Amino acid sequence: MTSMLDGCTSWPEEFADRYWMAGHWHGNTLDNLLRGWALQYGPRTALVHGGTRITYANLNRRVDRMAAGFRQLGFRRGLRVVVQLPNVPEFVITVFALMRAGVVPVFCPVPHRAAQVSDLVRLTEAVGYVGPSTYGGFDHTAMAADIAARGPFLRRVFTFEAPGTSNPYGGFTVDASGCHYFPLSSIDEPPGPAPAQTADQVAFLLLSGGSAAPPKLVPRTHNDYAYQARAAAELVSLTEDDVYLAALPAESNLTFGCPGIVGTFSVGGTVVLLEDPEPAACLAAIDRERVTVTSVEPALAERWLDALPTARTDVTSLRLVQIGGAPLPRAIAERICRELGCRPQQVHGAAEGPLTLTRPADPDETVFTTQGRPLSPDDEVRIVDADGKDVPDGEPGELLARGPYTLRGYYRAPGHNARSFTADGYFRTGDLARRTPDGNLVVTGRRPGAAPAAAGPGDPD
Repeated sequence: MTSMLDGCTSWPEEFADRYWMAGHWHGNTLDNLLRGWALQYGPRTALVHGGTRITYANLNRRVDRMAAGFRQLGFRRGLRVVVQLPNVPEFVITVFALMRAGVVPVFCPVPHRAAQVSDLVRLTEAVGYVGPSTYGGFDHTAMAADIAARGPFLRRVFTFEAPGTSNPYGGFTVDASGCHYFPLSSIDEPPGPAPAQTADQVAFLLLSGGSAAPPKLVPRTHNDYAYQARAAAELVSLTEDDVYLAALPAESNLTFGCPGIVGTFSVGGTVVLLEDPEPAACLAAIDRERVTVTSVEPALAERWLDALPTARTDVTSLRLVQIGGAPLPRAIAERICRELGCRPQQVHGAAEGPLTLTRPADPDETVFTTQGRPLSPDDEVRIVDADGKDVPDGEPGELLARGPYTLRGYYRAPGHNARSFTADGYFRTGDLARRTPDGNLVVTGRRPGAAPAAAGPGDPD
């Protein structure tokens, strides 16, 4: 095994060779894929946020200029930067710009506060933080300043202001601890040569769900994540005519790449970003933008359904609603079919990688009662008893998985890794499941003693 980034473990060579030979890994970084998509789909709309519409060509130019700005400030390949932004275009631009600069974004949920964010900064030794100056009544810049004052790592804070608002902290400043503050909009330089990168490097770090302290971070490489998003896009037959609504947090695995934002980009579709997942905003956006695909949690889907009779919106453009974050109750699944007039899809998994999904052509009974089948033909799934022995089909046991987009170790977490992986590299999901005669999985709960389910808001359950 080789190290991709200090504190990360890659796939053993025999597995890496298998995934290359199978055509799962293509050797292209995510930011370079964006260059290709800009060439292929240039004038098409990539992102919509309120009245803002950004084409693929414009998105790539903005990523280029921001990446040059980060390099101008001295960000070097392999450094880490915490990104805590809501569902705004700047989230997408910043993440791709950091990757293009060779920097590793650390995805952080917007609701996290000083305790969780400071844990991320310490664990990753993050030199930068990107977040709103204030958001939802909370002062993110003051939080970042406090974290910077208490530790040796954080020295660059980039503040995002919504259009039409001003930065209460002014422009460029330096505080007593030596931390520099920049408006995010100022990180804009003429593009120059980008650092050489390879697709087996870590593209970004995803936060695992649960409440572990220190947090568990999931290293996702360019190769494995590009494959996951592309395979998920193919599974649901995404095309350039599809419009994906990102209503759940963009930093979640489900929204970012199952197929989500990255998968939609891969086919030239349009991503609609919403900061408010509640029914009024979402149903109006579905009507206005003719949304075809979205991802929600069961409770949110139920609120949408309850609001539909009085919403006076046209949702007939929807063809697929993905459900993650928790098991889908049959009653809600049936209501989606009946009231939204489209197919639900169960998605089970986590930031760690292993995904099972029902297929759009599956019978209703399969969609209503199972969590589907693995995404990849090279996903290896075992269901084992307490002694680690495989159980017969139909009997419950712990779900183990390994494959071309499933991690081989958490970031800088030898203790977690010793408990979370078998000697031959299977990830212990902690989920209890059984396999049906037709090969679908039914998740029945959590293994006794396992940490809380890894799914967070917007992550597959």
